[in-house]
Amino acid sequence: MIYSQLILKINLIELWLVQELTQLKLSVHSKMEKKPKEEGRPHCLVLSFPLQGHINPMFQFSKRLKHAGIPRITLVTTKSFLKSVQNFSHPVEAISDGFDDGVPESVSPEVFIGRCSEYGSRTLAELVEKLRSSGSPADCVIYDPFYPWVLDVAQKFGLMTAVFFTQPNSVNCIYFNAYTGELKLPVLMEDGIRIIPGGFPVLDRSDLPSFIQDHESDPKRSEIMSEQFRNVERVDWVFVNTFHHLEQEVTDWMLKYMAMRTIGPTMPSMFLDKRIPHNRQYGLSIFTPITDPCFEWLDQQPVRSVVYVSFGSFAKPTVEQMHELALALKSVDRPFLWVVRASEESKLPTDYKEETRDTGLVVAWCPQLQVLEHEAVGCFVTHCGWNSTLEALSLGVPMVAMPQWSDQHTNAKFVEDVWRTGMRAKRDEKGLVGREEIVRCVKLVMEGEKEEEIMRSNSIKWKELARKAVDEGGSSDQNIQEFVSSLMRLKF
Repeated sequence: MIYSQLILKINLIELWLVQELTQLKLSVHSKMEKKPKEEGRPHCLVLSFPLQGHINPMFQFSKRLKHAGIPRITLVTTKSFLKSVQNFSHPVEAISDGFDDGVPESVSPEVFIGRCSEYGSRTLAELVEKLRSSGSPADCVIYDPFYPWVLDVAQKFGLMTAVFFTQPNSVNCIYFNAYTGELKLPVLMEDGIRIIPGGFPVLDRSDLPSFIQDHESDPKRSEIMSEQFRNVERVDWVFVNTFHHLEQEVTDWMLKYMAMRTIGPTMPSMFLDKRIPHNRQYGLSIFTPITDPCFEWLDQQPVRSVVYVSFGSFAKPTVEQMHELALALKSVDRPFLWVVRASEESKLPTDYKEETRDTGLVVAWCPQLQVLEHEAVGCFVTHCGWNSTLEALSLGVPMVAMPQWSDQHTNAKFVEDVWRTGMRAKRDEKGLVGREEIVRCVKLVMEGEKEEEIMRSNSIKWKELARKAVDEGGSSDQNIQEFVSSLMRLKF
């Protein structure tokens, strides 16, 4: 009798559980049916400053985010920049910075910043409203620190915020200390400057970013550069295009002040971990690359014999500096590939291309990653813009650094004295890097037995560490996954 009653109770419990589970399934199904089609799929806006060197890293970061599970990413840039872009097919939205036909040279930094903030804030808000009404609302805005006003717009709409620094943490640290007042401006010290204790090197004034070392000549622009850190304590995430092993000490120091994550190198995946198929191009360029002639020429050169020279998309060396470099390449007794933008070609010596056609190739633009990857390239003469520096480090190419302005002086310091993957060419009393100095550096990098061995060994080391950082489970990959997970939790 007792046994029968026990069986009956068990059956009643089972029936009750089945009914409850059925009701739960119906409830969940009903909620899923009522849920908007786009809900549950995070949507990020990625807003870059309108320079190729800023947009390309943020675009590659967007590809990493999509690969990690965020399906909807919309790039946002200015109307004026979009007019100059060639062959770009990714979804993109445009806002106004108040200069839709380009920024006149006569516009002062104060006027530019003020107008950009006014027009940018208004048109970004309009874009967020448009996306909401279209059923594809944004959940997060990742923005360039040169647009600090984006934070206020994003928080007005309740969006997650992330700021993306395209420069290395060594430079971020200097600007941050200038912003907080720890580094007094103008810098008058002739002795070495130590920004933070530990592994950060002692810097001379000439090692500082140009906007800091030349503060007296343009204090307003120096202030603008330091203002990148305005309200940084209010953002949810701080991303930096570097990797932890490369700048470990300074990154750990800055973590005490902000929610910083290293997520680089932000290069096409096929040059690093190869986890994103077919990703071999940055995807955006304001210049048309000359591809076939470059590689037809490179294929004919011996392994590690070519001096590759490029000062990027923005640097403008003086006529005198271009002549010194031209004469150095002519006398170094090495094949050379030199990128001279069309706007800079008039600075070359007369008939230079014709006179050097047997040993060199001068082109207006080339696909730099593919060139650095080519086995014929043995040395990279570079302005040390951060994208170029990070590309050379990631592809194992030793450098001759000829910094021009902005963060390039600091990058060159680290290339020579910290990462030890190249030589920094020294300037003379006139501020020029003479032909003899360029030849000396190239020969040390490519022919100096002890020096070349050290630099090439370090280049290989950093190449492997860069790949590991973005590969599955690497430091940058983990930081990206952490961000994606937080965004997913926000949706659910």
